[in-house]
Amino acid sequence: MTPALEVRDLTLAYDRTPIFDKLDLRIDEGGITTLIGANGSGKSTLLKAFGRLLVPTSGTVLLEGSPLRGLSARSVAKRLAILPQKPITPSATTVRELVSRGRHPHQSLFRPWTPGDSAIVDAALAATGITDLAERDAGALSGGQLQRAWIALVLAQEAPIILLDEPTTFLDLSHQLDVLRLVRSINRERGATVVMVLHDLSLAGRYSDRLVVVGGGRVIADGTPWEVLTPEILRDAFDLEATVIPDPASGTPLIVPAVDIVL
Repeated sequence: MTPALEVRDLTLAYDRTPIFDKLDLRIDEGGITTLIGANGSGKSTLLKAFGRLLVPTSGTVLLEGSPLRGLSARSVAKRLAILPQKPITPSATTVRELVSRGRHPHQSLFRPWTPGDSAIVDAALAATGITDLAERDAGALSGGQLQRAWIALVLAQEAPIILLDEPTTFLDLSHQLDVLRLVRSINRERGATVVMVLHDLSLAGRYSDRLVVVGGGRVIADGTPWEVLTPEILRDAFDLEATVIPDPASGTPLIVPAVDIVL
């Protein structure tokens, strides 16, 4: 089966400083894959390469088997949606107008806005629980509300592959859980392939089917949460001494860092 995304022999660099060297990685369709790693390990860099926001030094990025570099922007946007870590909210824009931008890849001179587009936007607002905020100024929303609005835009885009760069950043724990439950719902109910970057390892283990640990220009570990979140890998990838136990609420790996007790 053709993977949703794939990198072959990929080299990425910032200002000639290599981040990845000759990396091979494939993302199969239908699951939630989360990229984790220490600060500066290249998680967001790799996600940007998947989303064509960063041009590789060498190697190939494939979208559903086709070289990403050779596809038109419109073609990519119909198949892949990306939510960056800090999206810029346009001024004087209502939530509905913001979410409607997700339909832009489907518009053209010969295919103007239709009632069907309005229905898709309405459905995206409803799915993210922000219908009652539709006419509010997007810039006046709280952090959790605004993040839901951006995810609604991604839903309205109707791309089968979704990239999320730290979608829970700056949110309190309650809103982090809301967003990740929503991501899982999008995956389970719509069949979307999701690739995201997360910092919280326990939340990554709870809401992901697959974890990919990156660092030192390579993939350190790749597998299910229980295969990846082990004391040995945590020590190697994060310089973290920790115990891993089953989360009482979910049965997924719960990271318990070792703490020195000072009396």
